Formats: sequence, C-alpha cells, structure tokens
Amino acid sequence: MDFALSEEQELLAQSLRRFLEEDCPVTRVRELVADEPGSDGGVWKALCELGIAGLLVPEEHGGSGLGMLDAAIAAESLAWGVCPGPFLASAVMAPIALAEAGTPEQQKRLLPALATGSLRIAVAATELVSKRGEAGVEVRDGRLHGTTLLVLDAFGADLFLVPTDGGAGLALVEAGAAGLVQTGLPTVDRTRGFAELVFDGVAVSEWVGAEGGAAAATRRMLDAGRVVLAADALGASERALELAVAYALQRKQFDRVIGSFQAVKHLCAEMAAELEPARSLVWYAAHAFDHEPDEASLMAAHAKALLSEVGPFVVRTATEVHGGIGFTDEQNLHYWFKRVGVDRQLLGAPEVLHEEAARLQGLVD
Repeated sequence: MDFALSEEQELLAQSLRRFLEEDCPVTRVRELVADEPGSDGGVWKALCELGIAGLLVPEEHGGSGLGMLDAAIAAESLAWGVCPGPFLASAVMAPIALAEAGTPEQQKRLLPALATGSLRIAVAATELVSKRGEAGVEVRDGRLHGTTLLVLDAFGADLFLVPTDGGAGLALVEAGAAGLVQTGLPTVDRTRGFAELVFDGVAVSEWVGAEGGAAAATRRMLDAGRVVLAADALGASERALELAVAYALQRKQFDRVIGSFQAVKHLCAEMAAELEPARSLVWYAAHAFDHEPDEASLMAAHAKALLSEVGPFVVRTATEVHGGIGFTDEQNLHYWFKRVGVDRQLLGAPEVLHEEAARLQGLVD
C-alpha cells in the first residue's frame, strides 16, 4: 500500500509554494499586515482563482470536491509562506458545517460563494473548547446574547458562524447586525485577523440546521479546524527549519560556516527528527477525518496536541540557530515563530487536547 502523497497532491503543494514565493513573499506580507492584522491585499482573491477556497466544496456547488488531506496540504503550504487570508474559517470550517448541517437551499446559495471568495464567513468557535469567565453565546427569546473571543478570520468577514448554547446550535449572523459589537483583537500573529464579538439581542440571519440540532456538525467543524491548525503549524515549522539551515550554511565564524559546527548540526537534526513523525500524524488525522469517522476526533486532538508542542520547539530552536539576529524584527523568522505560537492556543492548547483525547478513549471520566 502506498502511503505517499499522490502526484496531484504534490503538485498542489508545489504550485501553492511557487505562487507564494512569486506573488506573496514575506516582504509583501510585512507590508500587508503592517496596519491591519489579517489584511491580504488581494492575495485571497488570487488564491480563490487558483481554487484554494473551494477545495472542500462539492463539485456540484462549484468547488473541487476534494478531501481533508488536500486541505491539510494546502494549509501546510500557506503557513510555509506565512500567507494571510481566511483559509481556516472560510475554506475549511464553514464549508464543513454547511455540508454537515446546511439545508440544500443553504448549500446551493452559500457554498458557491465561499468557493469563489465572494463570501467570507468567520467562525466563533473558541468557547467550544475553553472560555474566559462568562463568555459564550446563548439564545434567549430567539435572539443571541453573550460574548465570544478570538473569532477566527474576522477581518473582512461578511457573516459570522456562531455556535450557541455550547455547540447545540449554529447561527449565521450578518456583520453589522443591530446589537452586534465587533472589536479587533490583535495577537502577536498579524497574518490573521481575530475579533471579539458582543451580542446584545442580535437577530439570527439563519440557522445552519435546526436550532439546537447542530451538535454533530459542530463537532465535525471543530475536528476539521484542529487538523488544519496542526497542518499550519507543520508548514510554519518546516519553513523555520529551512531558514535555519540556510542561515547556518552562509553565516561564518572563525572563517567557517556555523553549519560545520557539531552543535549547530545537532540543533538542525533535532528539528528535522521532531518534524518527520509529526507530518505523518497530521496526514493520518486528515485521512481519518474522511475515511475513519470513529477515529476522526481522537486523531484530530492528537495531531493538534503534538504540533502544538513540536512546532514551538522547532521555531524556538530555529531562532537559536540564528543567534541574536533571530530575535530582531528585521529578521523575518519571527513571522513563523508568532504564527506557531498562536496556532498552539487556537481550538485547544496541548493540555486541553490531551485531556480530551483521554476522555475519548475512556481513560478519564
């Protein structure tokens, strides 16, 4: 049995990385996000023209009809290029929710718009995993009340997909709806735009699935987000390793490149040794999402937990290889360092995911 990527999947990764090198190098990313976190300056539109937004959208709705492994490969490449854009929310989590719980009419109307990039849907999923104080959104008298933090890909969103009452319902809310207050929530990672939403009697534009009946779709959406975040951390870590190796081969001390010193060789070898098995787990988690439903949630938790630990180790070690310059703003490595740091916390930090995985296996109550 062949466990390698298919020729088409390898071509997808190569094409994306070539596009990012030519059209959105890190120097351009620096300019795009300088004033507004998450701003993509038309990069997302170009990616949509390449079909990236419609990877998971069925062919009958204008997408490619591919699987989660293809989405994970795309996420890995986008993070490799530290690319801004709403891939996680609009191209992965929202299409999964609509495919799992949306009505035929909703799918026919919303999925083609997501595939072309003419519609952006941000996802307010943080409180499904952990919440601060009384945060969370509930339905009272048919309207939404509460607060949600770290809304994913909020920059430029047309709609917000909001799990209510602990994930029992999935509400779509229009940006700018009466009673909705949106506040930008900056993080160290400026390549993605997050927000805080406060709901004060906000009307629901429409429900994805019946009100109070979307728990299964919410679970699938959360699993998909975790797999893609694991792939994102993998791609960012891979690029950090490449940058560290390249620096070690050109930086000289005592008339020798530092890559010839055994200590530096060991640092680079340790990074590579940590990444290789992590890559296999991410790919298997993506495979399980589509083909092993009984394992999907467990594998998503395992993959996200592992990359939330391996990723920070790799970007930290890559920074050490760069020495003092690695910690400066002029050295672009910090974009990948910060992206991995935020990936670690989104949709569950390692300790949360370890506990959840233990619960799924019946090891704890």
